[in-house]
Amino acid sequence: MATGSESDDDPAAEQERPAHVERRRWPREPAMRKERPPHASPALEPLRFSTQDLPPAEQFQAWRAHMAPLVDVHPPEGKSPEDGFLAEQIGWQLGDVLVVQQRAHAHRYIRDQAMLRSSPIDHWNVALQRSGQAWTEVNRRVTETAAGEIFFMSLGSPYRGRTTDTEALLVFLPYELLARDASLLQSAGNTVLSGSHAELLTGYLTGLETNLGNLTIEEVPRIIQTIGDMVVAGAASSTRTDAGQNQANMGLMERAHRYIHVNLHSENLTPDVMCRALGISRTRLYQLFEASGGVLNYIRKRRLLQAYADLSNSADHRPISEIAEAAGFEVAANFTRAFIHEFGLSPREIRRTMATQQRPAPAIRSTRRYGKTIGDWLALTG
Repeated sequence: MATGSESDDDPAAEQERPAHVERRRWPREPAMRKERPPHASPALEPLRFSTQDLPPAEQFQAWRAHMAPLVDVHPPEGKSPEDGFLAEQIGWQLGDVLVVQQRAHAHRYIRDQAMLRSSPIDHWNVALQRSGQAWTEVNRRVTETAAGEIFFMSLGSPYRGRTTDTEALLVFLPYELLARDASLLQSAGNTVLSGSHAELLTGYLTGLETNLGNLTIEEVPRIIQTIGDMVVAGAASSTRTDAGQNQANMGLMERAHRYIHVNLHSENLTPDVMCRALGISRTRLYQLFEASGGVLNYIRKRRLLQAYADLSNSADHRPISEIAEAAGFEVAANFTRAFIHEFGLSPREIRRTMATQQRPAPAIRSTRRYGKTIGDWLALTG
């Protein structure tokens, strides 16, 4: 497996080596689903997005709207959004993990501090590059990913970059799934994984991709566990030796996240109480959560997400006022306003929606012309 190169240059300064994006079936997608025995669990159903059937002048805007909850995308230098932009994704919900088969023309992308402050997305991201190249910059360090390599990063930090025409398999794992190894994973962020563990992960993901259309719900938990274990092993073997301070910082961040999760509904979940429990100063606490818009903003967002999950749970019959109080809102009207601002729907609308659905509805910020976004796909896995 080739090793990716890193530099301190701006990614836009690199020389592009475009790779043609062929219009064909996904090479690892099964030609047809296997026949299932009677009474067997149904196979997973894919989520699909494509610009192929749109007028060229609308294609890039459709892609931009679809990717907006995750990154702000732009055409390559010298290209106009009206020139046409072919992109397609097939998404698969594996419990809390989202697997996406992606093919897209060259583009630039950025996830900045402002987006982090308004986004609940803090997943780990594994990208198996099938073709083309990508350059991603985090903290002024650029990592190049070539065909056949696996790139690993955290979506909880700002980044920017660009790609040539590419085909890739993307895996999104929620922060909580690998929280106990957060310090190790953060130190391996923005890295091309290497070594035998990376090769094993490549082989496993390749085999998984060919069978996505035939997986059942019962098979998902073991697959999630295997992917998580292999990602941690690959990160451990690829961790930079000069990241000691970063590991210490992320070990503290892991403790802070765990403390918030355990005490999410406590009235005493305040910065002062957290500082005493973690043994750090208020300044240090604020530095840890700066990328999330501050510790209070992070707590508020997590409580709203928990309230959304409670309202989406058909087995939870508590009054909305009680759910609001558990989320830290003494006044129901304030809870409703915050909830609508975060998700674009009122608590009552979520509960009414659940009366006609068998599963929790995704957290949708607004109705978009081109359908559900990748942010909605990620919400479905929660």
